[in-house]
Amino acid sequence: LLQDGRVLIDGGTIQYDPFHGAANASIFDPSSNTFSDVQPTVHGRWYPTLLTLEDGRVMTFSGIQEIGGTNHSVEFYSIGSGWSPPYNASWTPDLYPRLHLLPDGKVFYSGAQTESRLFDPSSATWTNPIATTNYSGLRTYGTSVLLPLSPADNYDPKVMIMGGGNPSTNTTEIIDMGSSAPAWQYGPPMSQPRIEMNAVILPNGKVLALGGSLYDEQNSTASQNADLYDPVSNTFASAGVYAYPRLYHSVALLLPDGTVWSAGGNPSRGHYVPQQEIYQPPYLFNPDGTAATRPAITSAPASISYNGTFSVQTPDSANVSKVVLVRNGNVTHAFGMDQRLVELSFTSGTGSLEITAPPNGNIAPPGYYMLFILNNSGVPSVAQFVQIMGPPNLSVKASPSSVNGSQGNNATSSITTVVSGGFNSSVVLTASGVPSGTSVTFNPSTIPASGAGTATMTFAVGLSTPVGTYPVTVTATGGGIQQTATVTLSVSAAKVLTPVFSPKAGTYTSSQSVSITDATSGAAIHYTTDGTTPTSSSPLYSGPILVSSTESLKAIGTKTGYANSSVATGFFTIAAAVPVFSPKAGTYTAAQSVSISDVTAGATIHYTTDSTTPTASSTTYGGPIAISS
Repeated sequence: LLQDGRVLIDGGTIQYDPFHGAANASIFDPSSNTFSDVQPTVHGRWYPTLLTLEDGRVMTFSGIQEIGGTNHSVEFYSIGSGWSPPYNASWTPDLYPRLHLLPDGKVFYSGAQTESRLFDPSSATWTNPIATTNYSGLRTYGTSVLLPLSPADNYDPKVMIMGGGNPSTNTTEIIDMGSSAPAWQYGPPMSQPRIEMNAVILPNGKVLALGGSLYDEQNSTASQNADLYDPVSNTFASAGVYAYPRLYHSVALLLPDGTVWSAGGNPSRGHYVPQQEIYQPPYLFNPDGTAATRPAITSAPASISYNGTFSVQTPDSANVSKVVLVRNGNVTHAFGMDQRLVELSFTSGTGSLEITAPPNGNIAPPGYYMLFILNNSGVPSVAQFVQIMGPPNLSVKASPSSVNGSQGNNATSSITTVVSGGFNSSVVLTASGVPSGTSVTFNPSTIPASGAGTATMTFAVGLSTPVGTYPVTVTATGGGIQQTATVTLSVSAAKVLTPVFSPKAGTYTSSQSVSITDATSGAAIHYTTDGTTPTSSSPLYSGPILVSSTESLKAIGTKTGYANSSVATGFFTIAAAVPVFSPKAGTYTAAQSVSISDVTAGATIHYTTDSTTPTASSTTYGGPIAISS
């Protein structure tokens, strides 16, 4: 999910058996219910992982390429400017690698391989393995969860991996990435082994583990117990039993009312589980089974900013024990990408809470979250949706980024600015690195607030501008932010523009008076009518040319100090119109006197009455023809 609420879709399937991945990328806009294609990645990605970073960029990693083989590269997507160049890893990841953004801005790879690694987005580099799991096998299609982050322990990041393998394991492991020497430690076992499982963080910080099976895509070994992990006590408890196997392609998501939606399952190709189930956690009930009283949020801001404070109105302010943000989920193949819960500091007032937003995007990447308040009994409210606004930002892009202009002529490019994070300022466009003899203008030169828009950049290339290639920097300045884009201007020798015929070349039924014009001011036009290539010695055009028979007109433009234009060619065909019979051909009950006419002035009509094709030697029409049979 992008920070503005739209959905980025990367990759896909070109073919099955063997699988080849698509490089396509698209964005779904829920406000307009439309998809739009955006710049593709450099190579295909079938089964990549996408992760939102602290500045709202999205990194994509792994997936099978368009010709097969694993894509080793990371690419970054930025709203408005598209994909970065690829940054290759020196190792081969598994498909749908388990990735988590840590509070220090680095990305932790937790599996399914046994060796764990760190990626630094600022340098686009991977570390050597920093830890090795205790479980010696691949945790294929097990899951990985970044456990709740809290200001109480300075957002110490702990990651838990569960299940995986084929046959699968019921083991779990936990690593404290805030430790000076992170190492995997076994956690409590789940009640059943699981491959293709799901894990969902609940508003109270517990983790629901559900679904999967002992053997992949095998209903008979489905793990239908659900387990509830408590990070505080480091224990699992039973979360009941669900009715339907949830294997490959199953999903589970936290809903705003604090329940969990579980759906899908694809035990074999072409077969699916259509039933859906809702899990109601224990916090929704009193010990006697009656519905628990829930705290209520009566109002909350639509958006919040990092490290700021915001107010939430609630009649239960005196009985609130916890305030949390849970990022809206996107889950597939046993992994909830971007899943995280962040606890917030707050103070209680009369009918309201004063809450401190997360300090930065490493703790809570920009985007949409569910805001829950929990009472002293641990019962959550129904969530309100809140958007965390990233820092105001501006990007600029040129299209095309390379333009050609000959001396004495113009070239243009479109300059587009894209804003995010609440940016709301006008943007001034300037250019530097412009070659001598050339001027640059922008229309408009200032893009008004909110700073998002498009301007036309025009290069007026002078006759004195040296032939060559020039990188011209476009600078967009607004709101205290400067961003740049480069437009490469290639200057060629001055050349007259190609002449234009009017009317255009084509087939006509009468003589044509043809004018020739050239958009280069002061250019002379030379032409021929016999199909030969004109030169500066050919007849000089001075007025319309009468074309009364089929001719091939050619013309060039010339001007002192300029290269001759390209040759304009126009083939004019003057052909008589097709004769017309009156009355029209058809079936009649009496003899007919048939007239033949032709709209071409001066045309002679020749005809036959025996179905043969007439020629110029056939009978010349002189008057109506009697047709009696």
